[in-house]
Amino acid sequence: MRGWSFPIGRFLGVDVRIHTFFLLLLGLSISYASVSGATGGRGFGLWLLLLLAVAVREVARAIGAVWYGLELRSILLLPTGGLMSYATTEASERAATPEMQKRMAVIGPIVNIGFGLVLAAMVLTVAPEVSLFERPWMAPSHLLRAAVWVNILLGVVNLLPASPLDGGRVFRGEFAKTKGGIKGSRAAAGLGQFIAIALIVAGLLVPNMWLVMIGAFLMIGAHMEDQGLLLQTDVDAVRMRDVMLTQFSMLSASDTLEDALQRSVHTLQDVFPVVRGANLVGAVSRQSIVEALQSDGNGYVQGVMTRSFQTAQPDDSLVKTLRRIMAGQGAQMVPVLEGDRIVGIITPQNLALSMGLLNQRRKLRQQE
Repeated sequence: MRGWSFPIGRFLGVDVRIHTFFLLLLGLSISYASVSGATGGRGFGLWLLLLLAVAVREVARAIGAVWYGLELRSILLLPTGGLMSYATTEASERAATPEMQKRMAVIGPIVNIGFGLVLAAMVLTVAPEVSLFERPWMAPSHLLRAAVWVNILLGVVNLLPASPLDGGRVFRGEFAKTKGGIKGSRAAAGLGQFIAIALIVAGLLVPNMWLVMIGAFLMIGAHMEDQGLLLQTDVDAVRMRDVMLTQFSMLSASDTLEDALQRSVHTLQDVFPVVRGANLVGAVSRQSIVEALQSDGNGYVQGVMTRSFQTAQPDDSLVKTLRRIMAGQGAQMVPVLEGDRIVGIITPQNLALSMGLLNQRRKLRQQE
C-alpha cells in the first residue's frame, strides 16, 4: 500500500503517510455535498472529520505502542484506521504475537467510541437543539452530528473480524493459535472479503454511501493481504542458501581506497564484505569509497567501513532476513556465515529480485 500513499510529515521521529484513497473520499464528500444541496466547503469539512477521527485513533495507538515498548518507524493512514511499521525486528515480532495484537486492537475502537461520546456530550451541552439521532447521521449539512457519528462508526466498524481491521487482527491471532499463522491469516482475509461484500450490499440497499465505501476499501485491503499471504507461503520455505549470492568480492581492511575502487570497477556489487585475515570485520559501499576519496583523498578501507551489521545463517528463512534488512536503519548487506566463514551475502537488491522471481513462480503454479 505504500506505493499508493504520500508523506505528510515526521512527528516525534515517526514518518506519517496518507493513503491516496483519502483523495477519492475528498472528491466524493464534495460531490455528496453538492448533490444534497450543501456547499463544497461543508463537503470538505465532512472529509476533515473523517481524517480527524483516524488521526485521533492513530495517536492513541501510537501512545499505546510506546507504552508497550514498541518503537515505531512509520504510520500509514487509511480511511478505516492505520498500519504501523516498527523500527526494530524485535518490535515487529512482539507486535505480531496474538497477545500484543489483542492489546493494540482494543485501543482504536475504545478511543473512537469514547471520543464520539465525549463529542456527543459537548454537543448536547452547547447546542441542545441539535438532535443527534435524526437521520442522516453523517451529512455535510449537519457537521456537529456527523462529528459524533463518524467516530462511533469508525470504532464499531473496526470491531468487525475482517482484515485489515482491528477485529480482524484479533481473529487472525486467535485462529493462528490452533491452525497456524498462514491458515489464520488466510481465514481472516477470506472473512474480510465476505464482510466487505456484505457491507457493500447493505450500503446499496439502505442506501448509505459510507457503508459502500467502507466495504470497497475492505475488499481491496483483504485482497491485498490475501495476495501477500500467498507469496509468504512460498517464501517461508526458502532459506538463505537458496537465494544468497555465492559469487562475490571481498575487500581487506588494509586495502587502500584507490585499490578498492579499482576492484569495484570489475563487479556489479554495490556493497563489499571487509575481512581481516579470515574474520569478517565490516562492510563498505562503493559510494562510501568514492565519497571518502573525494573529501579526504586516499586512505584505508578500515577507516570508512561500517562495523555495525547483522549476519544470517545459511538455514535462516528468507522472511527472517528480509525483516532484518527492513528493520535495520540503512542496512545495505547481510553476510551469510557458516561458522566463522562467510559463504554468501544478501543485499536488498538481491532480495527484491528473489521476491520477484518467487512471485512469478507462484503465478506459474496457479496457472498449472
